[in-house]
Amino acid sequence: MYTFKGKDYPCCASLTMGVIGGKWKTVILFHLIKGPLRYNELRKEMPTVTERTLSLQLKTLEEDGVIKRKVYTTKPPLKVEYSLTDFGKTLIPVIQSIADWGVSVVDNKHLMVK
Repeated sequence: MYTFKGKDYPCCASLTMGVIGGKWKTVILFHLIKGPLRYNELRKEMPTVTERTLSLQLKTLEEDGVIKRKVYTTKPPLKVEYSLTDFGKTLIPVIQSIADWGVSVVDNKHLMVK
């Protein structure tokens, strides 16, 4: 049994998927590897995600300590940037491997399961 942020997971793979699993978390992290992005910049990178879903996924990633939210109180307008925390940066090899696998599937159509 593995415990992270007060939640129990039956194995280390389920813990990992609990943190980065789902349709959008990995995509968000992939884009943040390049550096800090504002909310609207993330929306442009992921045009099919709803605002509600993006907000919820960002909040969850922040609660898990994977990303940080920095608010600049310049007037006007309020500026908010999201970036990877040091803990989040430990996921870069994982996210990069997932992205590389996707590229290999596209480049080598014979690898795709039918």
